[in-house]
Amino acid sequence: MSEHGYDKGRLDLPFVGISTFGKRPYEPDWRALDADVAILGAPFDAGTQWRSGARFGPRGVREASTLFSFGHGGAYDHEDDVTYLPADVNIVDLGDADIVHTDTEKSHANIETGVRAILEAGALPVVIGGDHSINIPCIRAFEGQGDIHILQIDAHLDFVDERHGVRHGHGNPMRRAAERDYVTGLTQVGIRNVSSTAREGYEDARAMGSDIISVRQARELGTQGVLAHVPTGARLYVTIDIDAFCPSIAPGTGTPSHGGFLYYEVLELLQAAAQRHEVVGIDLVEVAPDYDHSGSTSILAAQLLLNFLGHIFHARSQT
Repeated sequence: MSEHGYDKGRLDLPFVGISTFGKRPYEPDWRALDADVAILGAPFDAGTQWRSGARFGPRGVREASTLFSFGHGGAYDHEDDVTYLPADVNIVDLGDADIVHTDTEKSHANIETGVRAILEAGALPVVIGGDHSINIPCIRAFEGQGDIHILQIDAHLDFVDERHGVRHGHGNPMRRAAERDYVTGLTQVGIRNVSSTAREGYEDARAMGSDIISVRQARELGTQGVLAHVPTGARLYVTIDIDAFCPSIAPGTGTPSHGGFLYYEVLELLQAAAQRHEVVGIDLVEVAPDYDHSGSTSILAAQLLLNFLGHIFHARSQT
């Protein structure tokens, strides 16, 4: 008999119980971690330049993820004829890194500690932000873990070096990543329209090993054309800013930018990336639930993460 929640005497509907990610087990002891995937919340948004609120992103995405928690026996996709995330893929939720208000460095250090614990346990880190500055400690945690290539899906380049002394805000993470010697390059997809990065930042990004692809260029290239910009055999860290999506489907973010992707454009890119590359880390950032009373943005984020994880572990099972 399968070991779904259904088979244990409880229906356990989405609105019942505690909202861990996908209703997976909560593991408060980071030293006892034994899992394939570990979810870490990073509810920090002090790096935001305009609308705050992404500090509630982890909570919102977790709550939305309960929609997809009907048992843990996997999810059958009739188009692919695959059952994704079967019961033998062990996902746990570590809760949140501690955030110290007004103290970016301490908050970032706590996030880094969590990601390092996940990596030391041999699990795949999935970090839910928070603003995009939380990517900085995530990438720091990969020191000593081998070379990685960053696939960024985002409306904004986030390649500001320093502005009024700020080096660790949500406009800086890709610049900070490019400075790491174990980051071999970046493929930045979805960048469009008016950006927070000046022309010099774009020039610096290209000089430091970045390919920059807009939404319109990505549509013209197609999924395989975009992934051709990622070196063969690269180990991928994927960072997803929810503002990569059109605000018509993802309004719950601090810096919405019209002209963004639709759901399947991003999912198909992630599926193909999982088939071609080893995915070693994920963060999803900038969900600010209070700007979307429908909850659609949080649901989109949860659905995207669960599907991406399904594709990653299916690809692993085929090798």
